[in-house]
Amino acid sequence: MKAGVIHAKKDIRYEEIEKPVPQEGQVLIKVKYTGICGSDIPRVNGDACHFYPNVLGHEFSGAVEQIGEGVTKLNVGDRVAGIPLIPCMKCEECRTGSYSLCKHYSFIGSREYGSFAEYVAVSENNAVKFDESVSFEQGAFFEPAAVALHGLERVDYKGGKTVAVLGGGTIGIFVMQWARIFGAKTVVVFDIAGERLKLAEKMGATAGINTLETDFMDTAKAMTNGKGFEYVYETAGNTITMKMAYELAGNKAQICFIGTPTKELVFGVEEWENMNRKEFTLTGSWMSYSAPFPGHEWKATAHYFKTGDLLFDESFIFRKIPLSKIDEAFALYQKAGAVKGKILINSEE
Repeated sequence: MKAGVIHAKKDIRYEEIEKPVPQEGQVLIKVKYTGICGSDIPRVNGDACHFYPNVLGHEFSGAVEQIGEGVTKLNVGDRVAGIPLIPCMKCEECRTGSYSLCKHYSFIGSREYGSFAEYVAVSENNAVKFDESVSFEQGAFFEPAAVALHGLERVDYKGGKTVAVLGGGTIGIFVMQWARIFGAKTVVVFDIAGERLKLAEKMGATAGINTLETDFMDTAKAMTNGKGFEYVYETAGNTITMKMAYELAGNKAQICFIGTPTKELVFGVEEWENMNRKEFTLTGSWMSYSAPFPGHEWKATAHYFKTGDLLFDESFIFRKIPLSKIDEAFALYQKAGAVKGKILINSEE
């Protein structure tokens, strides 16, 4: 089969490798689409790849082409989204259902061959079936949607309250939608890009606020009668928005940092004053799993995509690029600001 194989930094090639054969308990998936994740970029364009040669790709969709012995949950022809984490199921974290925190995990598309290929073989537990009404393009967005729901629930989320989402990218839009689906009174998205804010409003946000406007904080606080937001989700991993979360939070608020920062972050006296005086709770979120594995995050994504409550918009996709040109896809990320949205790699030429 053909695959995008990384051999060294900035050296990813379209070439032929051995097609996998499903072992006991595994299914062979004919890959349709794989989204390029932010974590893939330093693995190709930097030094973060675990080993060479390697086949990356973990946000994928496809159809089951073959099943191994003992498979009971899936059938040939099923439309599925890939679940990349492979927990050890033996450590304390796994035994208590905290699979994201597994000490000895493997991961499809980083620690073992992934879906930048025509086929991938995975355990039947690492594929979730979705309805025929859900497109394969949507199927490649299951992982970020599940990440967003996991983040929403890292705090004691309840409907009927005010929610701020910092960052209007893919994860931020999904966090906003989950908050809306589960009954948010008000959910406001903050970003610096007007097109992202328009999309957020189109997909159900109460409002989109541009943080480049000098009076945006006054506008935001007016929406909560000056009290601040009861839930704040940071999804951009940006120093500015992470500090902004402290300002937007109301008394006894709950804040979750979902975004991954790439620079050192220092909180000054003003931020600590905010935390102390407001007595808010701050936590983080990692991946997208709960018990029983892989977790209700994945089942909920399949359900709400099917019902249409969890909306998908073609504008999520910046470009669809064939697997044969995967090197060109990653070259785009070397140009600042060149990529505006998710790139999907199409494994079917």
